[in-house]
Amino acid sequence: MQSNFFDMEFSAQQIAEFLGGIVDGDSTVKVSDFSKIEDGKKGTISFLSNLKYAHYLYECEASIVLVNKDFQPEKAVKPTLIRVDNAYESLAFLMSLVQKSTSNKVGISPLAYVSPSAKVGNNVYIAPFAYIGERVVIGDECMIHAQVSIDDDAVVGNNCTLYSGVKIYHQCVIGNNCIFHSGVVIGGDGFGFAPTADGSYKKIPHIGNVVIEDDVEIGANATVDRATMGSTFIRKGVKLDNLTQVAHNAEVGTNTVIAALTGLAGSAKIGKQCIIAAQVGIAGHINIANGTIIGAQAGVGASTQENLKIQGSPAIPMMNFQKSSVIFKKLPELQKTIFDLQKQIQELENKISSIS
Repeated sequence: MQSNFFDMEFSAQQIAEFLGGIVDGDSTVKVSDFSKIEDGKKGTISFLSNLKYAHYLYECEASIVLVNKDFQPEKAVKPTLIRVDNAYESLAFLMSLVQKSTSNKVGISPLAYVSPSAKVGNNVYIAPFAYIGERVVIGDECMIHAQVSIDDDAVVGNNCTLYSGVKIYHQCVIGNNCIFHSGVVIGGDGFGFAPTADGSYKKIPHIGNVVIEDDVEIGANATVDRATMGSTFIRKGVKLDNLTQVAHNAEVGTNTVIAALTGLAGSAKIGKQCIIAAQVGIAGHINIANGTIIGAQAGVGASTQENLKIQGSPAIPMMNFQKSSVIFKKLPELQKTIFDLQKQIQELENKISSIS
C-alpha cells in the first residue's frame, strides 16, 4: 500500500477532472490509497495499462481503476473506470503528488554542517549529518537527506532530492528536478593510470568535473566519474539504473535510459533517446548514435548507426544475434552431423580410390 492522498479522500469525478479523464461508472465513489490490480481493495485506486493483466479487472475489488481511453472490457466490472490517454503515466503523476505531500520537510537540522559560505535556497530540507561544503549553491525546494556530502563549489539546482549517502564531489554541477538514490557518487576520479617503465602505474589527475542537466534520475550505488579535463555530461532527462557506471569524459544524450550493471568506458558518447539494457559494456572513444537499442549483456566495441538494434558480444544486429542464438543451441548436434558427413565422404573417397 502507498501513502494516502494527502490524508484525504477523493472522488472519481475529482480525480478524472484532475487527470483530464472520463468517468465510466459511479462518479461519487471515493478512494484514499493505491493498490495493484491483482489485489485491489475497496477504497483504493488501481490501474490497467498492460492488457495481459486485464483478466484481474473482472475480479478486482478496487473502487477505481485507471484505464486507457480505448480499452473495452469483455464483461461487466465492479470498479468505476477513469478513462485517460495513458493509464500508466496518469498513475505515475498521482503517485508523484502523493510522494511530494508526504516528504515536505523543510529546514536545516542542527546536526548538519553547512558552510557559512554556502548559499541555500528557499524551502530546503537538510537532514542530520549532511555536509555542505564551501561556496556550495543549493536551489529551492531541495531535499538533502542524512549523510549526504556536497563538496566545495558544487552546484545543485531547484527541486532536487538527494537520498542518504549521496556524494557530490567538488565543482560538479547538478541541474533542476534531479533525483539521486542512496549511494550515488558524482565526480569521483576516473580510471586513469599511465604505465611506467618499471611496470607500475602512475595516477593521472582528474581536474575536470561532472555536469548533470535537468530531470535526471540516478539509481542506487551508481557512479559518474569526473573528467580528466573538461566535463563528463549527463544530458537532460537521462535515467540511470542502480549500479551503472559512467566513466570520465563520457556523455549520455538526452532522454537515454540505461539499465542496471551497465558500464560506459572513458570518452564514450551515447546519443539521444537510446535504450540500453542491463549488463551492457560499452568501449571507450566510440559513438552510439541516436535511437540505438542495445540488448542485455551486449559488448559494444564499435560505433553504431542511428536507430540500430544490437545485441551480443561483440554486438551485432539484434535479429542476427537471435538467429545465431538458435543455431548456437544446436551446435553439438550440428557438429555430430558434420563429423558423420565427413566420415561418409571419406568412405566414398576410399571406395572410389580402390575402384580406380
